[in-house]
Parts: sequence; C-alpha cells; structure tokens
Amino acid sequence: MGIIAPKPQTKEFQIVPSGTHIATCYSMIHIGTIEEEYLGEKKNNNKVRLSFEIPAEIIDVDGVDMPMSIQKEYNLSMYEKSNLRKDLESWRGKGFTNDEADNFDITKLLGVPCMISVVHKTSKKGTEYAVISTISPLMKGTQAPEQFNQPFQFNYNDDFDIDWLNSQSEWMKDRIKSSMEYRAKTNEHTGIAAVDKAIDDMPF
Repeated sequence: MGIIAPKPQTKEFQIVPSGTHIATCYSMIHIGTIEEEYLGEKKNNNKVRLSFEIPAEIIDVDGVDMPMSIQKEYNLSMYEKSNLRKDLESWRGKGFTNDEADNFDITKLLGVPCMISVVHKTSKKGTEYAVISTISPLMKGTQAPEQFNQPFQFNYNDDFDIDWLNSQSEWMKDRIKSSMEYRAKTNEHTGIAAVDKAIDDMPF
C-alpha cells in the first residue's frame, strides 16, 4: 500500500463580505515615504494606511469574537485629485476648501463612523480579496455600534512604537522599515548611541 503525503493544513482566511457596511475607523498607520514603481517610473510616495472595523461581521480570533476589519492605503496627500481627498470629501459629505485641506489632521478620523462599500477582486494568482470602493457618511437616523478596537496610531513622532512594529507581519515591517522616515528615526537613535560610545572610549 502506497503512502501519500498529507496536504498541509492551512488556516482559512476570511475576507470581508462584499456590500455596504457600517464601519468605524480605528487605526492610522503612517508607513512613510517609500519608493514605488508605476508604469516603469519610480517615485517616492508618502503612504498612510487606515483600518476600519465592521461590527456586523463577527469572526472568532483565538476564541474571542471580534469584528472583521479592512484596510485602505493612500498616498498622504490632500491634492485636489488625490484618492485620500476624494474619499474624505465623500465621507464628510462636502468638499474641502484648499485651506481646510492643507490643515487637515488625518488622526481626527480615528473613532469616526462611516458607511463603506466593499467589492471583491481576484489577484493574478487567483486569490480573492476585498477592497473598499467608496466611503460615505452614515445614513440619516443610523447609529454606529460601540467601537470594539481601541483607537491606535503609528507615526514617527510621539507615537513611534517599536514594540508594535516588531509584532507585525514581515511584509508590514519591511514596508515601514524601507521608508525614509524610519531610516531617519533609527539613524537618529543610532547616531546618539555612537556619539555616546565614542565619548566613553576616549582615553582621557
């Protein structure tokens, strides 16, 4: 009797169902300025990633019921035709003046509810995934459920959390660590340490 190797056990990954959902923005990750290639041209783009929880879609995560979540990444730009500005204007239900756009603090989105439309797409490898197609205000008379996740932000100022970064996937860590802001932040600390060591090593 022959022996057939068992198929590896893979954990099924659930994607957010397509359709319109009540959601709340709970996380803002400032990835930083990274080099990207588009249509054969390399550009430096400052990236930010917003995460939304969907309270009506509950999944079991290690024995804990949690709302599903979905992310959308943007160039951190409030230029008139930028995707970020378009989505924010749709979300707030009105346009920005240029002065408002220039002074908008993206962290103000944390804890703000909205409606998101989710569509499913298929990657070149045949994997189905979910993306946010539109963001809009809550419908009149609709109340968002209480937020489950604590608001969280990662940036290169007071909220530079190296422990959080080290807990992320290799893909996310590599993406953030390739940014100009990360290199500047870590070089700053490395430089201070190097100066301190050089002083300690002086022979007088």
